Amino acid sequence: MSTETVIFIGVAIYIAIMAGVGIYASSKTHSATEFVLAGRSLGLGLCTTTIVATWLGGGMILGGSGAAYDEGMLGVIADPFGATLCLLLMGMFFVRIFRRLKFFSFIEFVEQRFGRVATVITTVGALASSIFWVAGMLVGFGIIFESLTGIPLAYGIIGGAVVVVGYTSVGGMLAVALTDFVQVVIIAVGMVVLFAVVLIDAGGPATVFSQIPAESWRMLPIESTGERWLNYLRAWFIFGLADLASQSLLQRAMSAKSERIAQNSFYLAGFGYLGFAMIPVMLGIIGSVTMPGLVDSESILPTMAIEHLHPVAVAIFVGALLAAIMSSCDSALLAAATVISTNLLPFAKRAPSERLTLRVARWAIPVCGFIAVLGALNAQVVFDTMLDANMLLLAAVIVPFILGVWWKKANRAGALAAMSTGIVAWLLTSLYYTALPGDLIGLGVSLVTMLIVTPLTQRIDPPRRLVDRDGNDVELTNRLGLIGIGGR
Repeated sequence: MSTETVIFIGVAIYIAIMAGVGIYASSKTHSATEFVLAGRSLGLGLCTTTIVATWLGGGMILGGSGAAYDEGMLGVIADPFGATLCLLLMGMFFVRIFRRLKFFSFIEFVEQRFGRVATVITTVGALASSIFWVAGMLVGFGIIFESLTGIPLAYGIIGGAVVVVGYTSVGGMLAVALTDFVQVVIIAVGMVVLFAVVLIDAGGPATVFSQIPAESWRMLPIESTGERWLNYLRAWFIFGLADLASQSLLQRAMSAKSERIAQNSFYLAGFGYLGFAMIPVMLGIIGSVTMPGLVDSESILPTMAIEHLHPVAVAIFVGALLAAIMSSCDSALLAAATVISTNLLPFAKRAPSERLTLRVARWAIPVCGFIAVLGALNAQVVFDTMLDANMLLLAAVIVPFILGVWWKKANRAGALAAMSTGIVAWLLTSLYYTALPGDLIGLGVSLVTMLIVTPLTQRIDPPRRLVDRDGNDVELTNRLGLIGIGGR
């Protein structure tokens, strides 16, 4: 059989497994809580793997390897290094309180603390982040099929969307968590096999690494200019800080069986993710030496697979890439659907029933998938699409979010002022000072504004008390996720 035939057979088997998991999960999903949060039942193992799978997507594997191919370690500061920082910060400062709040989405917290206008701004940012993230993953899906089988990019994008939308809309969070477990195993096998074979074929580690320029390992800017350092900080913050307000990640915290499981899952996932993600980064750097001159650097891994692997191993590797892409797509689609059913639906229907919430969540997934497909068909680069997905979150949302969690004085006036000035600063910088990172400038302006406005408006706009989804006061002590590995 030809390589293309083997790949198609492997893909068909993989898709059948994902569909079967979705159907199984659907039999366990009868309420909005079960659909959105898997009934808050995820244990340490399943919670950890679903976090890793959510983060270890096609954007990291294809986009990250391409960025490392072009720029070495400096090209992947945002991901995996900033992304790992985000997971560790989440475990330390945020997961305990959000598991305690019993919310479906983090935007419920924003609405309770800062009101409906802040909710709308945050919702737009969260939806844009999730949908653009899916678009970036779908571009990766198309690149894989075009590189390995010759199928046009558009067909790969549409086909990938159909599969992911199908099992996610049927099974919800449980389907996502279970498929993520399978996908992490496939990703690990595929990446390790390719890495080992490439090193062996290239003459062994000593031969390969002796050819890599020292600049490829550099993690600090070579040019010491203000502009360069601002863009460097932006690389750390665009995932490391902005994704602290990520519905996909916080949804995992809220789905865990307990606060302790939630926090430990993020610590384990942080180090596990960094270990996995360094494999495509290393392959990208190795490829820059062994396969120089690629027109599309984000095709380095599929090109390596064809060059070095047996057709059956290529099929396994393709399965690993598809697993990575689907594990991120399903999480982002479910996050977007949760925001729509939890935060937007009440604007149209006051106090919606559980049944209506579940129905809207299911139908929101194909709608968001369709929008993501349109975005993917107009996008060209996986990594850039992922980074740009978080611009509004970084510029306008993350400062009120963090201060809302940790500053008792945080109030609606301060938050709205911070959001407004952050957006204005971001847009003006993007229009008139294009060499500077507008979203990072917005972040700084947002922070200064909230720190000034909040104390000045305490009397006319006192801070709102924090209650959980059932209306009970939330215990604010013991919120730090102190390290400890345990199942309770």
